[in-house]
Amino acid sequence: MATGRQFQDVLWTAANKLRGSVDAAQYKEFVLGLVFLKYVSDTAGSVFRVPDSARWERVAAHTGGRIGALLDAAMDAIMRENPALTGVLPRIFDRDNVDQDRLRELVGVIGGARFTGDARDVLGEVYEYFLERFARAEGKRAGEFYTPASVVRLLVEMLQPRHGRVYDPCCGSGGMFVQAGRQSRIAVFGQEANERTWRLAKMNLAIHGIDPGGLGERWADTFADDRHPELRADFILANPPFNMSDWARREDDPRWRHGLPPRGNANYAWLQHIITKLGPHGSAGVVLANGSMSSRLAGEGAIRRAIVEDDLVECMVALPPNLFRTTAIPACVWFLSRDKGARRGQVLFLDARGLGTMTGRTERVLTDADIQRIASTFHAWRTDKIKTMRGYEDTPGFSYAANLDEIRQRDHVLSPGRYVGAPGAGPAAEPLPDRIARLTKELQACLDESRRREDVLRNRLRDLT
Repeated sequence: MATGRQFQDVLWTAANKLRGSVDAAQYKEFVLGLVFLKYVSDTAGSVFRVPDSARWERVAAHTGGRIGALLDAAMDAIMRENPALTGVLPRIFDRDNVDQDRLRELVGVIGGARFTGDARDVLGEVYEYFLERFARAEGKRAGEFYTPASVVRLLVEMLQPRHGRVYDPCCGSGGMFVQAGRQSRIAVFGQEANERTWRLAKMNLAIHGIDPGGLGERWADTFADDRHPELRADFILANPPFNMSDWARREDDPRWRHGLPPRGNANYAWLQHIITKLGPHGSAGVVLANGSMSSRLAGEGAIRRAIVEDDLVECMVALPPNLFRTTAIPACVWFLSRDKGARRGQVLFLDARGLGTMTGRTERVLTDADIQRIASTFHAWRTDKIKTMRGYEDTPGFSYAANLDEIRQRDHVLSPGRYVGAPGAGPAAEPLPDRIARLTKELQACLDESRRREDVLRNRLRDLT
């Protein structure tokens, strides 16, 4: 039997045979639900309660009739026996549009795997592999449920959430929690607005041994219906939708302590929501579009100034281009903290745009060495008492520790390129072709954003007439 990546590829090939007969919006849920059923059956007794009627071998051995009916019944039985899975598992197999012969073939392929011993690790790898493949296949729509693995690792290495409460207000399929949970035992709290994505996240946490109860009893929009109103988290990791224009905005919302976010862009709504969730020693890493670091439109500059003056910004990281297959918009990471210790009144700026390795014509990843360089620079700065102590030094073109007066002189713009200066002749220098490609992509993103704002303005003018 194939193992490792070979087995994953076999599963993907078999699953793809169903693509034409299963609604595209349900395809992920369909395939991952089958893998989850196999897992709970193989590990029954140690993780979940599985009735005899729902065991995989009984379903797979059935040769007559519609296998989809047996699968739906098995999902129902498991949810009845395991309250944590109530409303989570898919019941979409016994439908007229599902090719039952291809479904039986897929069941046979999955049946060739035995998830025993290190079952959780094996299935977890399969699950994550499938999520990545779905993200590649779905393009822009993948942004709803998938954050590139190297970006997640960067956030985890920077924050090191080894204890306490971890929160993600737009958790997608739960990748932030899974990566954080590998380092320690944590309590997770999250929210997801998309029903199908919420189901994927609940299954993802369950197979990684993380209690999925913190994701609530149902999906919900974080702005319209905050499911964790009293939560104060130790760590927050988030990758909100970039420049979201259609969001539930209330002008009297108490979360807007630093200013009212504009109706046409939720970037500063996400930041302020996250700030209200930070515990007294809490810290956060938030992935946002680059425009959040410098925009002055619709009051965003004033909100950013207020957040900076409250000394909540700890570190800003400009990310390299092409990390996000789902969007051409350049991205950055805001690291926020309620307790900056000896670094009060300072912000570390890291320009990582020259890092990363291309894995294809359009996709870049941060290598382990890149992540280590960024994270170790941050931790060296964080633990030094003063800027000039051994352990941290400014690196032209890559890192600079600025005080609030310097940030005020730059009108509270937080783009690392404004602070780190020109790179030296070392590895931090960005190759010219990469620089041209990055600037071209940033220009295209700016043009796209300009067109989006023009459309918003036209719609408002139309409403007034």
